[in-house]
This record gives sequence, structure tokens and C-alpha cells, in this order.
Amino acid sequence: MTERGYSEKTKDAYLRDLNDFIQFLKESGEASLLDVDHLDVRVYLAFLNDKKYSRNTISRKIASLRSFYQYLLKHGQLDENPFSYVHLKKKQARLPRFFYEKEIQVLFESVDGNKPLDQRNRALLEVLYGAGLRVSECANLRLSVLDFDNSVMLIHGKGNKDRYVPLGSYAADAIQEYQQTGRQQLMDRYGKEHDYLFINHHGDQITATGIEYVLNQIIKKSSLSSDIHPHMLRHTFATHLLNNGADLRTVQELLGHANLSTTQIYTHVTKESLQKNYRSFHPRA
Repeated sequence: MTERGYSEKTKDAYLRDLNDFIQFLKESGEASLLDVDHLDVRVYLAFLNDKKYSRNTISRKIASLRSFYQYLLKHGQLDENPFSYVHLKKKQARLPRFFYEKEIQVLFESVDGNKPLDQRNRALLEVLYGAGLRVSECANLRLSVLDFDNSVMLIHGKGNKDRYVPLGSYAADAIQEYQQTGRQQLMDRYGKEHDYLFINHHGDQITATGIEYVLNQIIKKSSLSSDIHPHMLRHTFATHLLNNGADLRTVQELLGHANLSTTQIYTHVTKESLQKNYRSFHPRA
């Protein structure tokens, strides 16, 4: 897992999956880890289905165990991977939820103000929507990766992969205002010294959970009836780019997706834009 550059969250999930399987073997008395065969695998699948796990959860658990047994096979501990022939179809991916352009405008209007946290919230929205960052990438954003001269940010992303993301003029202006006034005030007030861009009200690095809380407070202040999650702004970033003519490869690079197939989910969303244009401009619509 370390060799593949998995995140800590992914590693924890894989270890939980392995421990759950070990516990199942202990309780069922079927076999030890090295003696598991295809029949044991089928019994475990039936057990997971009886527990009413979702298809995606079962698929992940099987993938974790397949990787574990592939590691044992590679290092000569086994002659065959008992999970190699188990392939579960995932449920069809749900279309990502996003904001319309008018909704984004309402969202930004709700963070008007000059208090330190108002400035932070405005910069936070500009970065999440303007750069399409994952919430973890946003929480870990440092001053040292901001290049205002070239209008880019160096993002350390998922799987330890780095990418450059454009720093738009709105985001750059909001960041500089916040950095020079609001952020500095909070840092001085609590005697903090670090270079994380986004901080909480005590001057410490904001967490991903903290960002979710901030966004929930923003949505409550707005006139929008929707709920919000940081990933919705990332979805909105991608959807608005495609709706306005960006090509899929560019969006893939900006999002930091390893595979184009991951980005293609957004092409389904943009069909709504095609329908809207059709209704607006075709005389027989």
C-alpha cells in the first residue's frame, strides 16, 4: 500500500477489511489466512450479503483482500490467489450534484463582509470553486505553493501526485486580501507561526471537517435551500468548465484524475446544458 502511494484513509480502510476477514475466519473456524480457498471466499461473500452491506462496500472489501492475497502470492506464500476470480459489478455511479451559475452567485453574495473569518470564507469558496480542489487539498494548502506571478498553485494531491492548477484572478484577489489582513490578524492574536493558508478561529490549520462546517454555515446564511458538501464545489468547477467548452482532457488534468473514465461522469451532467439550449433555440422544442 505504501508502494502504491495510497492515502492514510485508504490504508485504514484496507486494514479494517483485512481484520474483518480475519475475525470472520476465527468465528467460523473455516480456515487460516493461508488456507483460504474459493469455497471460503463464496461463504464470506454470502456472509457479507447477509449483513446487508452495500454493493460498493462489498466490492471494496473484496478488492482489499484480492490485493492482500496478490501480495502473498508475489512473495511465494501461496500458489493461487483465492480472490482472483471474484469480480463484483459496482452500482452505476450516481451523477455528481452541482450548483447552477446563479446559485454560485448567491453563495458568494452570502460571504460579504470584512471580518477575518469573512475574508477566509470568501477565499475558501474562491479556491474550492475556482480551482476544483479536493477538501483535503484545500485544508493542506500552504502559502509556499501559491505563485501569484504565474497565477498557479502547486497541489500535492491524491496518491502523492503533484499538479499545477491555475490561480484565477478572483481567487488570487480574495487570497491576498485574506492573507494580508484577516489571516495575519488571527495569527498575531493567538501567536501562531505556520504557513497553512486556511486557518480556524484560533489560528490553527483548518481541518477537512472544519471546512465542511464553514460551508454549512455559509449555505444557512444564503437563500439557497440546498445542502452542501465541499465536493459539490469540485463537481461544479468541472461541470461549468465543460458547459462552457473546455475539453475533457483539460478537466481531467485540472481535477488530478488518474483515469479519463473518472472524469467522463461529468459529460452526463453537461447533457442538461444541451437540453436547455435545445429548448431555448429550436423552434420545434
